[in-house]
Amino acid sequence: MKKITVSLLLLSGVFATSCSDKFLDVQPKAALSSTALQNKAGVNALLIGAYALLDGWATPEGAYRSYQVGADNWVYGSVASDDAYKGTIAGDQPPISLIEQGNIQSDNIYFRGKWRGMYDGIARTNDVLQVLALAKDLTDAEAKQVIAEARFLRGHYHFELKKMYNNVVYIDEKTYDPNNLESTKLPNTTDIWPKIVDDLKAAYDVLPAKQTQVGRPTKWAAAADLAKAYLYQKKYAEAKTLLEAIVASNQYKLMDRYHDNFKATTNNNTESIFEIQYSVNDGASGGENGNAGSTLNYPYGGGGVTTCCGFFQPSQNLVNAFKTDANGLPLPDTFNADDVKNDQGIESTAAFTPETRTLDPRLDWTVGRRGIPYLDWGVHPGKAYVRDQAYGGPYSPKKHVMYRSDVGTNTFAGNPRLNANNYRLIRYSHVLLWLAEIEVEIGDLEKARGYVNQIRRRAANPDGWVKNADGTPAANYLIKEYTAAWTDKAAARKAVQFEQRLEFAMEGHRRFDLVRWGIADQVLNTYYSAEAKKRSYLNGVQFVKGKHEYFPIPLQEILNSQKDGKPTLTQNPGY
Repeated sequence: MKKITVSLLLLSGVFATSCSDKFLDVQPKAALSSTALQNKAGVNALLIGAYALLDGWATPEGAYRSYQVGADNWVYGSVASDDAYKGTIAGDQPPISLIEQGNIQSDNIYFRGKWRGMYDGIARTNDVLQVLALAKDLTDAEAKQVIAEARFLRGHYHFELKKMYNNVVYIDEKTYDPNNLESTKLPNTTDIWPKIVDDLKAAYDVLPAKQTQVGRPTKWAAAADLAKAYLYQKKYAEAKTLLEAIVASNQYKLMDRYHDNFKATTNNNTESIFEIQYSVNDGASGGENGNAGSTLNYPYGGGGVTTCCGFFQPSQNLVNAFKTDANGLPLPDTFNADDVKNDQGIESTAAFTPETRTLDPRLDWTVGRRGIPYLDWGVHPGKAYVRDQAYGGPYSPKKHVMYRSDVGTNTFAGNPRLNANNYRLIRYSHVLLWLAEIEVEIGDLEKARGYVNQIRRRAANPDGWVKNADGTPAANYLIKEYTAAWTDKAAARKAVQFEQRLEFAMEGHRRFDLVRWGIADQVLNTYYSAEAKKRSYLNGVQFVKGKHEYFPIPLQEILNSQKDGKPTLTQNPGY
């Protein structure tokens, strides 16, 4: 689905006048009035505008930058975890450096950018619902469909805010009064999980199992997002019912090849439950419908993929997590005892032999590393693709990057870093691993093992491995299923959590998962302690339990919330 590319005057911008002078009664030519929108076409235009905020990028650059609000949460979920470094050089985008280094402050522009982007999305969904109530030419079925899609989007935007900041305000179409600009200045002291659940459940109850247009949520997308909301609240039984219904629908299956989840040519495949849609060369100004949120995150120089910008470099800790033992199984307790071989400090013109020990093949669809083919761009040259190895390490990101064969078709003509490789927000692999997680907590450990083995069986398919030019595997890949029965709950929990890291690495989920599992302080403080020997800027960094689970409410938003001389928003604990 394409984003709307015309300027619409939403309800929040409509004004009225009682003047009778005729020159004041002329309708503005560059905007649509609220009455012009009170029909089926207007409602659908507003709904498309609400979809546009899914990638966080639909306003002038002065409001916030695309990479502050990108759908994949690469800054907040990955760089702020053990998966990735900010990368590039020390002086580029210092607000990200502060987040990476645990210097979490409420005046960081990134936190405000994400806040504003998500509340912009919420405002648009509420505009849809307010205008819909005045439109007369929709059938009951059409109106119900619009409401369900708008509430799915509203639930999603509030979900993003909840997992980022925890103590946030829920705003619906009844809350916002266009005649009272202070109507949304409410205290953030009420838990909004019930409201998020209400929105997602309302969408689940109405949306069809299949949509005629890709990009619109289905019943099963709403079910998956609702199940995820229950998981965050540890309501495992409720989540299990929904996830098992998705499986029973027989509408989804794992793609045979893992990397088909990260290619523009395989967007909206049978594994995808909900994707953020990107498009290019569609008439939008500046290619803004491409993946703008990741526009910084490409190899730097080297005469290869792009010349910019070198951000979002995978961590050595993440690379080490893909080691396997002689049985082809992960090493969750000892993976970081030593490093997978890398080319740190070695010139691209010098000889280098990649790691020869056994590795999970998903590593080389997640991380670009020296000596391994980088999609269809040729063999990764190492240092020539990295802006500053000493600062950001030797690796490159990979999952969102376009293929050479995409250039000109699935990349924007004016900037190939804007591409049409969708972000798969929820995949069937999420459903299976969430079910494994639930079985560990309230069910059957053997069922949990079965779900995990489905994921590992796919990863073990040699047809889906990275290959050299001669067709041989690019590294010593060895991955197998768990064959011994699972009888220890703690060990099973660790195995499921580790599998989620491997399957969804560099996709913006990691920090949020660690927080909801209640292990963020243990995992990240261990990471910081070890990484300080490699990245000096991480020396002394600490994840403070009871504080860093959530980011601070943006300072400017607290100041803006003043009503009757007092702010209505309260800062999160510890900030």
